[in-house]
Amino acid sequence: MSDPAGNRPKTEKELKKEAEKAAKLAKFEEKQKKLAEKKAAASDKPVKEAKAKKEQTVEAAEPVDQTPTGQRKKIDGEIPAAYFPGYVESGWYSWWEKEGFFKPEYIDKLNPGSNPADSFTVCIPPPNVTGNLHVGHALATTVEDTITRFNRMHGKRTLFNPGCDHAGIATQVVVEKRLKRERGLTRHDLGRDRFNQEVWHWKNEKGDVIYDQFRKLGASVDWDRAVFTMDPKMCRAVTEAFIRMHESGTIYRSNRLVNWSCALRSAISDIEVDKKELTGSTLIAVPGYDKKIEFGVLNSFAYKIQGSDEEIVVSTTRIETMLGDSGVAVHPDDQRYKHLVGKQCIHPFIPTRNLPIFADSFVEMEFGTGAVKITPAHDHNDYEVGIRQNLPFHNCITDDGLISQGCGEFSGMKRFDARTAVIEALKEKGLYRGKEDNPMVVPTCSRSKDVIEPILKPQWYVKCAHMAEKAVAAVANGDLQIIPEFHKATWNRWLESSRDWCISRQLWWGHRIPAYYISFADGREQPLPEENYWVSARTEQEALAKAAQKFQVPEAEILLKWDEDVLDTWFSSGMWPFAVFGWPDATKDMDLFFPGAVLETGHDILFFWVARMVFMAQELTGKLPFKEILLHAMIRDAHGRKMSKSLGNVIDPLDVIRGISLNDLQAQLLGGNLDEKEIAVAKEGQARDYPDGIPECGVDALRFALLSYTSQGRDINLDVLRVHGYRKFCNKLWQVVRFALARISDKPEQKPTFEINLKSATPTDLWILSRLAKAVKETNEALKAYNFTQATTVTYNFWLYDFCDVYVETIKPVLYGDNTTLRQVAISVLHKCIDTGLRLISPLMPFISEELWQRMPRLDDSDYTSPSIIVAQYPLTQKYEKYQNEKLEAAFEFAQELIGKVRSLRADYDLKKTKITMQILSETPEDESMLNDISAVITTLTFSEKVSILNKCESDKIEKGSAHIACGGRCQVYINLTGIIDVPKEIEKLGAKLQKNQISVKKIGDIQSSADYEQKVPVDIRALDQEKKATLEKEIENITAAIAQLKALN
Repeated sequence: MSDPAGNRPKTEKELKKEAEKAAKLAKFEEKQKKLAEKKAAASDKPVKEAKAKKEQTVEAAEPVDQTPTGQRKKIDGEIPAAYFPGYVESGWYSWWEKEGFFKPEYIDKLNPGSNPADSFTVCIPPPNVTGNLHVGHALATTVEDTITRFNRMHGKRTLFNPGCDHAGIATQVVVEKRLKRERGLTRHDLGRDRFNQEVWHWKNEKGDVIYDQFRKLGASVDWDRAVFTMDPKMCRAVTEAFIRMHESGTIYRSNRLVNWSCALRSAISDIEVDKKELTGSTLIAVPGYDKKIEFGVLNSFAYKIQGSDEEIVVSTTRIETMLGDSGVAVHPDDQRYKHLVGKQCIHPFIPTRNLPIFADSFVEMEFGTGAVKITPAHDHNDYEVGIRQNLPFHNCITDDGLISQGCGEFSGMKRFDARTAVIEALKEKGLYRGKEDNPMVVPTCSRSKDVIEPILKPQWYVKCAHMAEKAVAAVANGDLQIIPEFHKATWNRWLESSRDWCISRQLWWGHRIPAYYISFADGREQPLPEENYWVSARTEQEALAKAAQKFQVPEAEILLKWDEDVLDTWFSSGMWPFAVFGWPDATKDMDLFFPGAVLETGHDILFFWVARMVFMAQELTGKLPFKEILLHAMIRDAHGRKMSKSLGNVIDPLDVIRGISLNDLQAQLLGGNLDEKEIAVAKEGQARDYPDGIPECGVDALRFALLSYTSQGRDINLDVLRVHGYRKFCNKLWQVVRFALARISDKPEQKPTFEINLKSATPTDLWILSRLAKAVKETNEALKAYNFTQATTVTYNFWLYDFCDVYVETIKPVLYGDNTTLRQVAISVLHKCIDTGLRLISPLMPFISEELWQRMPRLDDSDYTSPSIIVAQYPLTQKYEKYQNEKLEAAFEFAQELIGKVRSLRADYDLKKTKITMQILSETPEDESMLNDISAVITTLTFSEKVSILNKCESDKIEKGSAHIACGGRCQVYINLTGIIDVPKEIEKLGAKLQKNQISVKKIGDIQSSADYEQKVPVDIRALDQEKKATLEKEIENITAAIAQLKALN
């Protein structure tokens, strides 16, 4: 698809050159308008057009929409002279919402008794209540809303269900920080109940912000069905799910390693763990420490062998965890240590603990010393070894990140202070053996930035193996589709190796786990494992009854303690597709809208969320939650970099919609958590990418741009200038509709009709109708297949290249002429193309399509009626098939090639202001006939005074002094230049231009051939150099040919 803004940000020099070019063009157009006014004395129609164009050159003031909220927008007056996104987007959404167009029941009003099989459901992936929507949300919402609108216009009972996630950890962190900042309090100062009241207060204050942003993006959701994951119906559903899964054995309790954030004092999920990749020694800031801590090194130390002078040297990246060591492992085939297997090591700081040396094949003999210290309570791999070798588990780090009691002189120290202290103590004992750089990954908490500590904790888990098998099978047998298909491999890889899912979180905000620990009033011993003393229940009374029955004792002897932990946010999110409709009750909405049609989200949470929705739905409802999974790419900046606040390249969709100055953009950085150095780097990046800020683009342009990017696989490099290019496309739509409205109103007595008299139609009319039929067919196919890039390409090309550039320009003589028959056809075709074209782009660009469609006159003989374009009938392929004419399209394609070559020659000879006479020598009678049929198009679009079509036997009629253009083997074109140009002067001028271009090409070539060019020059700059060189070389080729033509004329 043509990219109006290019695939890269333009340089300052290029922008300046464009501005100069635009100024020259404006000056030229002004002269042309004055000339047109003088020549139009005999007819006032061209004068009117010239006047209208003249008015466009005056910068119009943005109109103000004063329509009361919820009422249909007032557009009775004249259409504004220019496109203003803010004006166009105002008014419509509140009217759509008030009229109920977004509600599935609205289609039932239009089609009473419609079949539930014609329902279409999309549940919006609930964004966190904590933040603003980012550009990734904008992409997801745009895709979801586009397919929703498309299906709604196809007459389906459509539901786009909105909602918001309570975001357990993120929300608790935000509120805790606010409490500390504003009142100097911690959550513990308030207690659980009062703290949760504070969170609800904050949510009620903040929650509508995200919903307002959805409205600004045009999301056509049913707001009456909006769900918050802590709403009563969600709480009931979550409680019911936990109890059912616990009682079936799918949820169980176990003492295992978890990702522990000492700063949050909670376990966190894998997706909340950021992985910092280090190549070697690196200092990292850790919360709670004044100095940065060294990571990325391998420390080696020796354990003495009991009853021997020997020692065994082990290496570790976390030397403080040696305080929790339970043994030393070596490979069974490692001859260096075979004689030590079965012996004991002496712990240098904990005299009561000896460490067995044992053989285990998991050890890599080549890594480090080939001997591995085993800390089962603080390392995931060591945990498995500890279970396998029946080792004791020693916790050496507390929930607060302190060294545990029982660790000698280090007990009570902060863990990373202990790191330094352990090294010093080992040195004093002569056991330290040095350190070396070691590439490694440091897991950090995405919320607190704390370094994650694997800690042994009794937690609640979900068995995943059986559910994973069913999820893999659903995709394999085609019941569940993953789009694009290449993500199937990821789906299978993750699920075939999935571990059980830890769902406990040590937080106060969230769904408190409906489980109760049982003890006894008489203080009797409880010899069973801890997990045996739990029951799940909806209420404490129910728990009491279950406990009494379980242990066959009176209720009076039972003591209960409600689990203080909450469920992982992904647990409630995993129930989203059916809990929002009232599960576990058999509601009407469950019957109509579950399972959903499609789930659209980013590929990065395919396992963390999508797979778990499949797990939960199959487990609890026996159904898949949706039929298709549509995964979008990750959005990066224009340079392909991951978006990061510290780089200053994060794009707020509202900034793109409304526009923002560089100063205001940089002011936003000050409200975040960046340090001064990061702010400086971010400001520099913003100044480089957005020297003039971000221009106002509007919602429709942003949506269209995001959809056009969706074919880029795993990553999208978003260029804001490309988005702005689509704003120019919106302006093109605006101006062509404005032109059409003016021409229709020129003769009020002549009105367009829906039915077109094809017998009176010109080849140009028939051609554009054929192109329209093709656009209808291809756009329907593209949107049904979720090929949004194709949909944007087809609609863009039809509007810009077929309709505006060719058809509208060609029919201007007809519109201003006196042939009423031809004019009647022309205004009817004009209306049909605009009406159909606006309905085609309505799902993609809802605001501008509604504004322009509402301004177009309704036709009495139309085959559809609707109060709004968003509930109008989408153009159906079968209704336009009668217009398809492949032969005529082929003829126009040939004519457009010819026109392009003529225009190129005119540009070479600078003939922009001069009308020409042209002769076309056809090679076959068929082409001669075809060229005669479309000669009017060629005449208009080549700015010719006269075009003559000759057969190959009439070559003697070619006028002398004509420049020649070959169009393949089908025809030859001759343009009479006699008296139009000064040949010697033109040769001289072209020669100077040729020389200038040759010098420029040589300069680029010299730069490219320099020794360090490939190493020192960035890839994007090298690409620019090559692109510029290729353009210049093409110009040289054209100029050389033009000079040869002129010399031949001489």
